[in-house]
Amino acid sequence: MYRAPVSEIGFTLRQVAGLGEAMAAGTAGDLTPDLLAAILDEAGRFAESEIAPLAAAGDRIGAVWRDGAVTMPPGWRDLYHRWTDGGWNGLTGPVDHGGQGLPTSLSAAIYEMWNGASMAFGIGPTLTLGAVDALEAHGTEALRATYLDKLVSGEWMGTMNLTEPQAGSDLSALRTRAERRDDGTYRIFGSKIFITFGEHDLTDNIVHLVLARLADAPAGVKGISLFLVPKRLVNADGTLGARNDVFCQSIEHKLGIHASPTCTMVYGDGVGETGEAGAVGWLVGQENQGLACMFTMMNSARLYVGIQGLGVAQAAFQKALDFARERRQGRSSVKGATDMAPIVEHADVARMLLTMKALVGSARAIAYSCGHAIDRSRQGGEDKRFWAERASLLTPMAKSFPTDVGVEVASLGIQVHGGMGFVEETGAARLLRDARIAPIYEGTNGIQAIDLVTRKLPLSGGETVRAFIAELEEIALAVERSNRPDFGRTADRLHNAIAALREATERLLEWTAKGETSHALAGATAYQRLFSLTVGNCYLAKGALADLDDPARTALAHFMAETLLPDVHALTAQVLEGGESLRSATIALN
Repeated sequence: MYRAPVSEIGFTLRQVAGLGEAMAAGTAGDLTPDLLAAILDEAGRFAESEIAPLAAAGDRIGAVWRDGAVTMPPGWRDLYHRWTDGGWNGLTGPVDHGGQGLPTSLSAAIYEMWNGASMAFGIGPTLTLGAVDALEAHGTEALRATYLDKLVSGEWMGTMNLTEPQAGSDLSALRTRAERRDDGTYRIFGSKIFITFGEHDLTDNIVHLVLARLADAPAGVKGISLFLVPKRLVNADGTLGARNDVFCQSIEHKLGIHASPTCTMVYGDGVGETGEAGAVGWLVGQENQGLACMFTMMNSARLYVGIQGLGVAQAAFQKALDFARERRQGRSSVKGATDMAPIVEHADVARMLLTMKALVGSARAIAYSCGHAIDRSRQGGEDKRFWAERASLLTPMAKSFPTDVGVEVASLGIQVHGGMGFVEETGAARLLRDARIAPIYEGTNGIQAIDLVTRKLPLSGGETVRAFIAELEEIALAVERSNRPDFGRTADRLHNAIAALREATERLLEWTAKGETSHALAGATAYQRLFSLTVGNCYLAKGALADLDDPARTALAHFMAETLLPDVHALTAQVLEGGESLRSATIALN
């Protein structure tokens, strides 16, 4: 059964991500160390005792579609209401609308626990968080007054409607259309696919944020607008009114996250209760500026998808470690051992488990640090731009690295279990099935790499990434100056990795400045990985330096530096030299 790693989560927030300094400086709102501890403890209890027990049944039974309605697995509606009654949905919501206004980094940590207990449960509320962000930033006063209180509390849930069969990663091809009405509303016609929690029975209303195109809009992404389209219209007194002309046509049968309904949504099919064909919608932001508004939601969603991968990875590591401590096979390599030993004592199993733990710790530090940068960017002040650009730089890594780690660690977890990992009974297979979607949705990890290389590295002429690399170098120097033999060659390995990162970064900046995009894109995914490994190991070392009384932290940073970090040199070679072979080898695909 899942156990929330409350102590490790709190340590990473305070000592690595920067929340401890923020609380000391009074820049974390009303959050204090005691309040932080209480929130984490209670979230851990809820994840372990309320969410985790329903995860297996949710996977086995799944969400069920019938005649346009989706029924969630037994117990899930009551679970969701206990969760909202606890105030969890409004943790970071605006105070003016009933939220608690607490930091994004804390929310990310809490969502790790929800997703560790059940990724299928943890997914749904993340879309509501994004809808709150989008409406708060771009909605009219009337829309905010009507919808934000309900969304912040979780009484209503939100969705994000982008994808169409012909318009996935390239939204310029979307065909869903919007028509103006004289009363200031719009009518929406079209269909969307892969809509997470597009229909369900957890809440009485669902607030869809839908991308659509007006008839006179410019071509491409410059002609996309964003609309709020509720499942049920809202009367002037706030009560629910007529059913809108938006329905779930079907749900997907998927590899994993079976209890998360993935819906095909149809707008304007003439089956609503409004007396007029077309789903009633309201413009969010300005006409033809919808993509910019939606990115407010998507950037939040990308961090929280990274958290999904992190939560699954932690759960997979726990499950594998528990199994390895109990399963006895063969004899230990310890001299004189005669009895069958727990497999955790065998070198290769220990290697796999330590790899899992190092990857999880690295991913956690990157994701939480991204959340902290988002928090700092929202506080204003002279350093607002610095933190906004730091958040922009970290977001592709905070989405891609933890989700890749989720798949890697869940796969290793099955390997540690051996044949029993391939059997559904242990639950190890479910974690891998669930984890596999996270590198795909909310922008594939390949798209994150393109974003990192072509948009984020050039921020402020490259000075944003150079300043960040300089901070990593300071961590390596601190390890070196500590003169602790238990760090082994960690400092040297960090210095070498940072030098490789700097070389790859400068070459990519050179290529993008010259417009040699094909060179840059050929190595983008390798660069994203080498950047993440370097940052992750530096952050593990930072945590070790903050708690030198715990030899396990130093040992884990040392293990990663000696075992995983050397990969950056092969990755750097791919960035610097792999483009030509990639271009020439495409002949093999013909």
